Amino acid sequence: MRKLIILCFLIFTSCVEEIIEPTPPPVTQNIFNTKESKVTDGQDIYFNLPTAGTYTLTLIDKETNQVVSRERFNGIIGENTRKIYISSIQAQYLYVLLQDVAKNEIGKTTIITK
Repeated sequence: MRKLIILCFLIFTSCVEEIIEPTPPPVTQNIFNTKESKVTDGQDIYFNLPTAGTYTLTLIDKETNQVVSRERFNGIIGENTRKIYISSIQAQYLYVLLQDVAKNEIGKTTIITK
């Protein structure tokens, strides 16, 4: 009986409540705050907009200065997210250009695709 009581005592005292710490939200870095970024196909890029409205995100081949992709979207004030698809693009270095409706440059940076 004594062994059973000691065994029960050890089992109850050895159980420790596991504390699960919340995981922090993913770090979102403004793509236009860096001179050059490496991206993968389907990756989200983050950027801030000064006002809500229509904007254009353009990918330009750095070597030939030809437009590879252009997307027009409605942005909101503050942080915005867009997915970037580059699997069919042959260029290794691209400019990412963000413009408003009046063609004013909001941001420009270089991305590496391979």
